[in-house]
Amino acid sequence: MQLLAYILLYPPLWLISMLPMRVLFGISDFLYLVLYYLVGYRKKVVRHNLELCFPEKSAEERLVLEKESFKHFVDVFMELIKSFTISEKEISKRLSITNPELLDEYYQQGKSVIFLSGHYANWEWVSFIVEKSLNYHMSVVYKKLKNKYFDRLIKRTRNKFGVNFVPTKEFYPEILTNLKNGKIQAYGFLADQTPKWEKIKYWGTFMDIEVPIVIGPETIARKLDLPVFYFQTERVKRGVYQSTFILLENNPKSAPLYQLTDKYVAEMEKQIRKAPEFYFWTHKRFKHMGKKPK
Repeated sequence: MQLLAYILLYPPLWLISMLPMRVLFGISDFLYLVLYYLVGYRKKVVRHNLELCFPEKSAEERLVLEKESFKHFVDVFMELIKSFTISEKEISKRLSITNPELLDEYYQQGKSVIFLSGHYANWEWVSFIVEKSLNYHMSVVYKKLKNKYFDRLIKRTRNKFGVNFVPTKEFYPEILTNLKNGKIQAYGFLADQTPKWEKIKYWGTFMDIEVPIVIGPETIARKLDLPVFYFQTERVKRGVYQSTFILLENNPKSAPLYQLTDKYVAEMEKQIRKAPEFYFWTHKRFKHMGKKPK
């Protein structure tokens, strides 16, 4: 099965990734038409999410957001394909950090740090720039794909610029090992996931809706007292992104319980409200809405 996938899919994608970005975006425009108008991929989910989060907007305004979000979704997919062959020089032109000096003090003090982000802008690319702009090396938690061939393919692509992608179950043990060995590291989480029902421990407010919120990053930060930053990334234009670090908690262990999580959600929400078309609306973020036990 993996050999068949390699023969049928891998070479075409590899060849496509060698095309210039302007050509890839032309392909993206075509794929958007197919995905949105013919396939209708998760269109109902996106529409429902936008209705929940922006009831003050008219149906026409939400429809514009819906279409723009699908266009961006396909752009990110094409940018991921480009990752297979993109050079360090080109990726450096497309990614930048506005305030890398904010992390210098923590690195000089020998402190590891945690970065929280979400499925906004291009979450696949942004970790690459950390290795080029900061003294820190970057480890990012990720969920293994069921298909081992594609898991290796995506992981190899993600690791090409020095970023270490670590499976979920191995992430916390790696942090403990690094701290024990005195290794200074930055740890990245996409923290806007929906927790499984049996793992729900905290209900908060996201986009004015009461939903369960992942607290794994806060739990780790509090146990190890690691400074936590929001890794805010904005799209400047197609294929170009700019990131800014925002300090959430300097000493999480001494902060009130769930304050860190609430601050993260507030920053994420602020960013979404500013430009909602660049958020990943195809996931069922609100499937547990209204189910909080009394």
